[in-house]
Parts: sequence; C-alpha cells; structure tokens
Amino acid sequence: MTMNANAIVADIRAGIAAGQYRYGTRLPSVRDLADRYEVSQQTAAAAYAVLSALGLARTERGSGTTVAAGPAAEAHLGTFSPPDLAAAVPWKPAREGAEATEATTLVRQASAPGFMATWGIAAGTEVVERTRIRSVDGAPVQHKWTVLPYEKASRMPQGYEGVPPMLAPVGAQPIKPPTGTRVADWLGWDVAMTECTITAEPMMPEACEALGMPEGSPGFRIVNVTRDSEGEVVYVTITTTPLHHRVTLDIVG
Repeated sequence: MTMNANAIVADIRAGIAAGQYRYGTRLPSVRDLADRYEVSQQTAAAAYAVLSALGLARTERGSGTTVAAGPAAEAHLGTFSPPDLAAAVPWKPAREGAEATEATTLVRQASAPGFMATWGIAAGTEVVERTRIRSVDGAPVQHKWTVLPYEKASRMPQGYEGVPPMLAPVGAQPIKPPTGTRVADWLGWDVAMTECTITAEPMMPEACEALGMPEGSPGFRIVNVTRDSEGEVVYVTITTTPLHHRVTLDIVG
C-alpha cells in the first residue's frame, strides 16, 4: 500500500516524541524523504508542510527542514488530594529516564495591561511577571508565565529574611518552602480555588521564541487563575506546550 503524507507525518511525529529526531537537527531533503518512504516528492513536501503547520518542523529556504520541537513531555497540572495539595507534582517528562530541567528566564515588575482584566486583574495594577522554561534532555518543551499582583508577590514567609521568594531575580537559587508545605501556605496566601482553561491555539510570540518554534505555531495554552476566599486573584499561570505533548491532571478522593 502506498504511504500518504499523513502516514509520513505520524511516523516522523512519533520519532520526535521518542527523541529519535532531536530538537534542531536537520531532516532529510524532500527528495531523500520521498526515496525513504517510496513516495512522490509532492507527497514528501506535503508531509513537511503539515509538520510545519503543527509546529514540529521549520522549513527555511536554503537551509532545509529542521526539527522545531523537543521530545514529548507532560504538562502535569498536579496531584490533588483534597484538602492536602502538598504532594502535587507540577510537571514531568513523558519518557522514563529523560532529564528534566527548569530555569527562570524573566522576573520583572509591570503595570497590568487591559487584557488581564479578563482574569480579574484590573488594568494598571502593579504586577510581577515571572517566566520559566522547562526542558527535557536540553530541548525546551514548556513556557510558563506567572503573573501576580505585587501585593501577593512581595509576601514574606514568617521568620524569613532576604528578598521575597516571588521577587528573587533571574539566576538566583530556587527558594522552596519546607518539605510538605504548600507555597501558598508558606507565603500566607489565602488560596481557595483555581479555575483551569485549556485551549489549542497559536502560541504567544514569546513562547514560540523560547521554544524555538516558528511564530504562530499551534500549542496547548493552559491558563490557571487562582483566587482567594474573597474571589480576588492570587496568581495566574499560563503554561504553553506544543501539541504533541500531553496535559494531565490527577484528582484523588
């Protein structure tokens, strides 16, 4: 049976997810791809077009086609066992044995733009923005942007000295609460609920740049809006990950 473009896409996509085709490596030319799968060059070119549309590959004139996504990872939203959230696991690679790393790349104060009003943060509110990039085996796989009202970001744990943990600059050692303590409890945040919205849509330009993917590439956009008992926003996180990754959530009890 003659292989079609979708079958080629599925095969290459599986190779990317498994780490067979590494992030940034050059894929075969259209002619070589056609020979490998015994199809026409038109079918091979169509397969690369689909991979590019999915944000898995980048084709540039004179440079050929390169892999624009890393191996599959999970945007694991947490392990929730009400009322104790201390055991939450925020994220993990999908492939056993893969090396997972995380780095803060941006910390800044800013005035909230108008679009944040949809989350409940009024325009002009002083906020703190924090960006983290998560990688698997050195390839960036997740872009996580957190926005907090400055009043919440500047909270200090009881008995703590130094820069407030949420204001720690890029390059500072990660500051974590004592084992078994939630960050929210450690910082004295009155966390009552989190609203989660998951959509598939073009990724933000900042996420595309951080993940090394063509601008406009599609991805999962996971927006968590966490509120206190009075309904005020404590923080908002926007996690962006390519479509070939997985989004998971465990609820216990």
